[in-house]
Amino acid sequence: MAAPQPATAHVDTFARDRLPPPQTWPVFQFNDDTRYPDRLNAAVELVDRHVAAGNGGRVAVRHERAGRIETVTYAELAALVDRIAHVLVEDMGLVPGNRVLLRGPNNLMMAASWLATLKAGLIAVPTMPLLRAKELKQIIDKAQVTAALCDARLRDELDANRRADGEYFCPTLERVRYFHGEGADALETAMAGKPDTFTACDTAADDICLIAFTSGTTGQPKGTMHFHRDVLAMCDLFSRHVLKPTPDDVFCGTPPIAFTFGLGGMLCFPLRIGASTALSERLTPELLLKLIQDHRATIVFTAPTFYRQMAALVKNFDLSSLKKSVSAGEALPDATRQAWKAATGIEMTDGLGGTEMMHIFVSSAGADVRPGAVGRVVPGYEARIVDENMQPVPPGTVGKLAVRGPTGCRYLDDPRQEAYVRDGWNLPGDTFMADADGYYFYQARSDDMIISAGYNIAGPEVEGSLMRHEWVAECGVVGAPDAERGQVVTAYVVLRPGVEPSDATRAALQDYVKREIAPYKYPRRIEFVAALPRTETGKLQRFRLRQMAAEGA
Repeated sequence: MAAPQPATAHVDTFARDRLPPPQTWPVFQFNDDTRYPDRLNAAVELVDRHVAAGNGGRVAVRHERAGRIETVTYAELAALVDRIAHVLVEDMGLVPGNRVLLRGPNNLMMAASWLATLKAGLIAVPTMPLLRAKELKQIIDKAQVTAALCDARLRDELDANRRADGEYFCPTLERVRYFHGEGADALETAMAGKPDTFTACDTAADDICLIAFTSGTTGQPKGTMHFHRDVLAMCDLFSRHVLKPTPDDVFCGTPPIAFTFGLGGMLCFPLRIGASTALSERLTPELLLKLIQDHRATIVFTAPTFYRQMAALVKNFDLSSLKKSVSAGEALPDATRQAWKAATGIEMTDGLGGTEMMHIFVSSAGADVRPGAVGRVVPGYEARIVDENMQPVPPGTVGKLAVRGPTGCRYLDDPRQEAYVRDGWNLPGDTFMADADGYYFYQARSDDMIISAGYNIAGPEVEGSLMRHEWVAECGVVGAPDAERGQVVTAYVVLRPGVEPSDATRAALQDYVKREIAPYKYPRRIEFVAALPRTETGKLQRFRLRQMAAEGA
C-alpha cells in the first residue's frame, strides 16, 4: 500500500490540479542528500535557518548603490522577506497556491520577492526582464497569474497587460505592486510599518513553489513546475558534490534569477550554505571582471560567450580571489576553456542542465575534467544514452541523453509532457555520446532550438514575428554557427513584390522584431531569398536552411 501523501498547504489548487497525469511523470529517485521531511518551506531553509542558528550577522547579499558596496545580512534579508510576505498576504489578499509573476533584474528586491513568495506558500513565476507584453500574456494566461511584483522600471510592458482595451490584456492579473517605485502602488509604500517577522506557510515538500517557463521549438512557452523539495535538491547535488562551496564563498555572475541556472547560482546555492551573493543588474564582460575584483568574488557563473570575451581582459583586473568558474547555457568550446585557463589558471566547470530538470545534472570540476566532455553524472542522478526505442547503447555510440533523479519534468497542463518523459526517463532533447568511464560528450541539439550567447530562442517564434511585417511574404529562421555567440539567429526572408532587398529593409525588419518580442531574439543575420526550400507537401526544410547558414557562416 502506497504511503499517504502529505496534505497540500495550497488553498488555490489550480497548479496542483494541472500537474501531468502520474503515469507521465519521470521516475523520481532519492538518496541521503535528497530525502527531506514531508513538510518544508524552501525559503525557511534558505534564510531563516541561518538566523535561527545564530548566523544572522553573516552577509547574505552584496550589491552596489550610488557607487559604493552595500551588504545585507541574513537577519536583514529575513526581515525584508517577511515584510514583503505581509504585503502579499494582507494588502494583496493572496492565499497559498496563488501564482505571483516576478519581474525584475538581478537585484535585492527581486531576490527578496522570490523568497517572500515561497515563504507565503505562493507560487513564483519569475520572468526575464526583456520580455514584451505579448510574451508576458502567454505566461500570465497559461499560469492564470493573479498578482505581480515588478521593478518599477519595467512596468510599461506589464501596464499593457492591464489595459482592458489593449491587445495583450490579461483579465486574471488583478493586483500589482512595483518595487523601486513611489506612490500608492509601490511595494515599499505597502511595506512601511509591516512587522519584520512572518510565520511561514506550512507547505508540504511536494507543494509547487515555482513555475519556470521555457520556450519550446514552437515558441509556445512551457511552464515547468517545481516543488519546495526541488529547490533544495538542486543545491544539495550539483552545488554540494561538484562545486563544493563553503560559507566564506562569494558568488557572482550574469544569469538572471528568472532562469533556473541563475536562480541556483545567484541565489539558492549561496543561501543554502550560508554564503553570500554579489548581485548586479547589468553586466558586460568588463563589468563582471570589475565585480569579481571589487567584491572579492570566489565563484562566477556565466555563459561561454562571456568567458571568451573576459579571457582577453583578465590582465586588467585583480582576480586573485576567484577560485571557481561555472559555464552553462550553451556548449562550451574547448578553445574557450583553454583560453580561460591560460588567462586565470582556473579549470572551467562545464555543466549540462535544463529548466525541466531544475539545474545541472552532468558536470565535472577540477582534476575530474576530461577534454571535450561536459563531465560525468552528478551524484544523485542517473543517466544513460539510448536509441529511438529507449534501449541503452554501448559506450562510444551516439544517441539521446536520458536522465532521472530527484528532480524532473512536470509541465503545467501541456501535452508535450509525453515527449519529454518516456519510460520514466527525462529526455532533454540533446544528442550525446558517453565513454566507458562515464564521461558525457555533447553532440548537438535534437530540436530546432537556437542557443545564442546562452539564450534559448525558438526559431518559429522569430518567424512568427517577421511574418507579421507587411513586407514579408514568408521566412524561415535557424541558428548559424558563430565563433562569438555559439549560434546567431539567421532569417531567410522572401519579400513581397516591390520591396527592395536592401540594407535599409534588413535594418527595418530587425528593428521591428526587437519591438515585437524580446530584443535578444532578433535575427542578427537576414538573407533575402527568392524562395524557401520545401518538401513536395510544402513543409519547410529546416535542415536545408541550417546547411545554408553553416556554409554562409
